[in-house]
Amino acid sequence: MMIPFNKPAFTGKEEVYIGEAIKSGHLSGDGSFTKKCHLWFEGQFNVKKALLTTSCTHALEMAAILADIQEGDEVIMPSYTFVSTANPFVVRGAKIIFVDIRPDTMNIDETLIEEAVTARTKAIVPVHYAGVACEMDAIMDIANRHNLIVIEDAAQGVMSTYNGKPLGTIGHLGCFSFHETKNYNCGEGGALIINDERYVERAEIIREKGTNRSRFFRGQVDKYSWVDIGSSYLPSELNAAFLFAQLENAELINSYRLDCWATYYNGLKVLEERGDICLPFLPKNINHNAHMFYLKAASLDERTHLIQFLKQKGIQTVFHYVPLHSSSAGLEYGEMFKQDVYTTKESERLVRLPLYYNLQIMEINQVIDAVKEFYIKGAL
Repeated sequence: MMIPFNKPAFTGKEEVYIGEAIKSGHLSGDGSFTKKCHLWFEGQFNVKKALLTTSCTHALEMAAILADIQEGDEVIMPSYTFVSTANPFVVRGAKIIFVDIRPDTMNIDETLIEEAVTARTKAIVPVHYAGVACEMDAIMDIANRHNLIVIEDAAQGVMSTYNGKPLGTIGHLGCFSFHETKNYNCGEGGALIINDERYVERAEIIREKGTNRSRFFRGQVDKYSWVDIGSSYLPSELNAAFLFAQLENAELINSYRLDCWATYYNGLKVLEERGDICLPFLPKNINHNAHMFYLKAASLDERTHLIQFLKQKGIQTVFHYVPLHSSSAGLEYGEMFKQDVYTTKESERLVRLPLYYNLQIMEINQVIDAVKEFYIKGAL
């Protein structure tokens, strides 16, 4: 049987909670399960405000509005990321300035950011690749000195930390994803984490189609009306019910994924010691969430052969992002700051191995054995 690359996490309570949501008669957004999710994030991560959204893309769209991104502004981010990191700012008229990555973590190189800042720069968007934190102290220092807004793309970072702080809670705004490929999912979903109190009230308005509906339900106004720009960013109660079942088991899911990650790392370490592959690097000041396990082959050609070999063994593996600055839209809406030293080269080497909550350790060992066969027994 094929070992798939991903299976959405399922804990057992999802169907029960969805049934409760159906029986409640409230299926649109901001019902009891949405509120439970908000309270979970605010309590777990000690943040000013958490708001569920229909996707991380929409959380980033809200963040771009809150940051008042305008035509002609510049936004700094890595090129090695998903298109959703860039699109919300492009829609607002910004030019994307892509900065090269560090080859060890695949995150934006914090030492290159300040030189990319101009009079038009409005925001920095660090992406915590694989749930491994960017160097946020350095990034926040740059932002504070240049009066810039930091929006964390923590789509992959729920339950990861940097110097003890949860990812998504360090910048002015943070964005999570609950897509089915993420550690905690509801099929499609996201959340905006608001760490600067100045943005709380307007975020509620933007999320509610530009109305002050939330203030109305709190009794702060006697009727609600259209007061700002916005859109319909609320997920349904069915999505929130599914997600809450996962959040209740967040520690269990996190612990099991870390065990899976460690099994891969320990099993493949011999190949790194031989010089065949590179394994993920973990800085000392972070705790990661085992969002993914990847290895790096020597070249694009070797990676292609490895993926094909593993497929023949019944194992589905994938590469990841094609750098945005090399795409047609990336060329139109942004530019690479200085040289692309590592972004393309490192992206062409990377292979993601199967990792999900219901993956069995026995299956991980099958993958390890197949990768070893490819390198040690000369399948290459």
